[in-house]
Amino acid sequence: MTPPRQPSSSENNRPSSLFGRLRDKLAATQKQFTDGLSTLLLGKRALDESLFEELETLLLSADVGVETTQFLLRDVTAKVSRHEISDSAAVYNALRQSISALMQPCGQQLTITSAKPFVIMVVGVNGVGKTTTIAKIAQRLKARHSILLAAADTFRAAAIEQLKTWAARLDLPLIAQHTGADAAAVVHDALNAARARASDILIVDTAGRQHTQSGLMDELKKIRRVINKSDTSAPHEVLLVLDASTGQNALSQLTHFREAVGVTGLVLTKLDGTAKGGILIAIARQTGLPIRFIGVGESMDDLREFDADEYVDALLPAT
Repeated sequence: MTPPRQPSSSENNRPSSLFGRLRDKLAATQKQFTDGLSTLLLGKRALDESLFEELETLLLSADVGVETTQFLLRDVTAKVSRHEISDSAAVYNALRQSISALMQPCGQQLTITSAKPFVIMVVGVNGVGKTTTIAKIAQRLKARHSILLAAADTFRAAAIEQLKTWAARLDLPLIAQHTGADAAAVVHDALNAARARASDILIVDTAGRQHTQSGLMDELKKIRRVINKSDTSAPHEVLLVLDASTGQNALSQLTHFREAVGVTGLVLTKLDGTAKGGILIAIARQTGLPIRFIGVGESMDDLREFDADEYVDALLPAT
């Protein structure tokens, strides 16, 4: 098998390209795929049962998931049966093409419409980096839009203080109440404030919660109803923040949040520190939901708009 190509000098000089920083950030995941596949498919390896068993193990170890792994292998083995693939190098390229086809529908960027305010409701369990993600999104949008933040995570005092700190750093207005306040009431006040200030965008932080806690999920539904009562087209975006390092558990979270509040877009954080980056492929296969952003580090610039082509190139370089 020909070694994966190295990016050109022009690609290396593009600071916004995922070929550079993202490829490096995805080192843990890429090692599972690129190094593993190179070792497995290098040379004159016969296209026999043992090869596909090892390939299955490799995909599962990167948390692609059983269903998605079987789907990908069925596609490859079908091409072998039709004599469209005759060597192990072609298996690598076929796998790359299949993964790319899965990822393409998910490459839809967040679009701010003319709705005023455009309401973004952000949900997710504790520890996924939800509040920090809100700050990073706000920073990206503030150059072209006026933004108001709402601290509707009234369950933890630390969450309110964290959002206050970010609002101050970004010089953005914030609507907040005391710890334990009715979260839906905070959102109601924020909606009124956004209209009074003619804010373009209202970003609502909600309490981090385990998706198995029905009472807390009911609170999210209440917040959504308050938003929708104010504007029947809102919330215009329900962003679910997921920690990529949790692997298949992220899919379980997605299912519950999607049922409760109608998730319309995803943010995958902590991709830089996990060997389970195959979860993006599983999500793409099983949901087709837009992946709006991916987080590959702690700095403000490490929240990147998801680009399916560049992600696949960073994960599985073309040969």
